[in-house]
Amino acid sequence: MTRLQKILAMLETEPNDTFLRYTLAMEYRKTGETEQSIELLKELAYNATPRYVPAFFMAAQQLVELDQLDEARRFLRDGIEEARTQNDHHAAAEMSELLAEIGK
Repeated sequence: MTRLQKILAMLETEPNDTFLRYTLAMEYRKTGETEQSIELLKELAYNATPRYVPAFFMAAQQLVELDQLDEARRFLRDGIEEARTQNDHHAAAEMSELLAEIGK
């Protein structure tokens, strides 16, 4: 059984597990299924309760790699705001650095 298959099997019993869904998105990224990864990260960033801060950063990184800078900037700005709301200053700083790198 591959890592992807294991994650999918675990999600069958825990479909709302945020960390498992994030792990699935990262596995999709690793296997080159970028579109699926970004879609899952979008869901975690905007629809999870609470919003999953690492999803904003990981989606933005992949969007930068795809040269979709406007959308990456949107994720970073939203992610910085959410990270600050959740008092995650480290994540806010990391996203601010990436935003500065790609230009505001």
